[in-house]
Amino acid sequence: MLPLSESKLIDTFQERPQSLAWFLGAGASRNAGLPTATDIIWDLKRKFYQKAENQEIAPQDMQTEAVRSKVQNFMDARGFPPLWADEEYSIYFEKIFGDDRERQRRYIIKQLSDEQVSLSLGNRVMGALIAGGYSRVTFTTNFDAVVEMAVAQLSGQAIAAYHLEGPASARRALDNEEYPFYCKLHGDFRYDSLKNLTEDLATQNAELAACLVNAGNRFGFVVAGYSGRDLSVMNLFHDVLKSPNPFPHGLFWTGIGKNPLPAVTALLDAAKARNVLAEYVVVDSFDTLMSRLWRGISNKPKNLDEKVRRSASAEVHIPLAPSGSTGPILRMNTLLVRQLPTECHSISAKRVLEWTDLRRIRNEAEQTVLLTKADTICAWGQEQDIRDSFGRDLLRLDKRSVPPDFSTPQHFPFKAFMEEAIAIGLARGKPLLVRTKPSAAYLIIDAHSEDVSQFAPLTKAVQTVSGVLPGLLSPTSEDHPVPSKVSWSECLRISLDRRGDQTWLNVSPDVWIWPQHARELAQTFLDRRKGGRFNKLHNAILDAWLRILLGDGDRNSDVIIKTFEGQPGAGNPSFVLTRRTAFSRRILG
Repeated sequence: MLPLSESKLIDTFQERPQSLAWFLGAGASRNAGLPTATDIIWDLKRKFYQKAENQEIAPQDMQTEAVRSKVQNFMDARGFPPLWADEEYSIYFEKIFGDDRERQRRYIIKQLSDEQVSLSLGNRVMGALIAGGYSRVTFTTNFDAVVEMAVAQLSGQAIAAYHLEGPASARRALDNEEYPFYCKLHGDFRYDSLKNLTEDLATQNAELAACLVNAGNRFGFVVAGYSGRDLSVMNLFHDVLKSPNPFPHGLFWTGIGKNPLPAVTALLDAAKARNVLAEYVVVDSFDTLMSRLWRGISNKPKNLDEKVRRSASAEVHIPLAPSGSTGPILRMNTLLVRQLPTECHSISAKRVLEWTDLRRIRNEAEQTVLLTKADTICAWGQEQDIRDSFGRDLLRLDKRSVPPDFSTPQHFPFKAFMEEAIAIGLARGKPLLVRTKPSAAYLIIDAHSEDVSQFAPLTKAVQTVSGVLPGLLSPTSEDHPVPSKVSWSECLRISLDRRGDQTWLNVSPDVWIWPQHARELAQTFLDRRKGGRFNKLHNAILDAWLRILLGDGDRNSDVIIKTFEGQPGAGNPSFVLTRRTAFSRRILG
């Protein structure tokens, strides 16, 4: 059962989606890979600390509690605002950039670069709602181009955002019902005008403010991904309540936690006093909310629906080639996964835990606890390790099933979850390091290991398995002010893929570069190192890696991979793999 308020929102949306306008905050862009205000605050603290103490801290290190505590203690000792204070954002911007608005704009451009955007399911649904005419009016406090990219990807058409550079035209467009209408209240980072600091946000542009109040008299509003910390925006919502016909189709404020900010509660209470249907809607995430709304729309355009889902099933008939007409056998770099884990732990927390919280917990656990966030927080690891990692935040620890198909949008978080688990299982007991990225996991030869005998098959194929690039130092930047030596190690990239009703483990030999931001600088070395790996040599390298990971057993047998020592179960996932890679034949035409 859906919560009552979410059910009411879905019913209202299904009856007439065009009656609801949208108000989007940073949370609606976070799943697209962009930082929130909290992420930016920690990055600004890191920059200030580096400059003041002449020490380098990598951005990823700020995910660990020990590093955050050290930086925060440094800030506290110098009289900065306490952690989570409302003025943190503005104070740190002012300390880093002073009055230099151009430097501030360049920083925001870097943080919100289109290259970092990877549209999530929720973003694609938002683009489809606008492109399909289901959503007529959208406001946002965001500077980024996520909505514009989503509309372009879903429809092939561009949508122009009204912002601080042309507020008068925005008001005319809304008055003339020129839909779809999209307005950035705080500006667009690609232009000169931005409202970013406290003094900026104390007031809103009068024309854009009038647009929101005008829309609030025609439409209901759905607020998504926005906490309500911006006083000027909250004042605008209260201005709507002072107008003759406030939110005629309701005010639905969505949030992940059960306890909204007092300012949000006060707004909803004031709305109810004006006989407005006003609800605080608890949602699992922006993606799940948008997915439910999209599923509820009947007769959706097929082209939009396919792009939202990113895939569509189709029946195909590929006849087998007759005997004698096939070409040579081709070896594939995939192993059939006969069995996936079926259960894991499910965590209930005393407060809302964001992805940044989970990444911090996972990093501090040092691969003894694996985490993902789907409809619940899911974990693998010993129960005591999980309890120690979550500490006072842990409310309850249960068991839950793991979906067998991780390729669907709602189950996609389980893909990286399982990739990390199988990588740790394959590396267990071997001098290998495990590193993860959103698209794959990597098994990397530990160059500092004293026992390199296990790498003999690979050494035979490639002679050396790790080293330092002489005379090469990593590039410096604001994020990496101190250069370091560049080293390399042979590695194996592994990823899971779903085809039909079968799961495959892709294994691709590669070369890892330390530090990672020096990889482009090492491109000449990489081209030379990997340039001749064709046919016979690639086959030998792949064989070597499989012997290192799976041993010398019968190729027709299966192997069980457990992530941790001990019996498999909800805390210890296990996988059953074939030892033999897949093969195919090239049909001669």
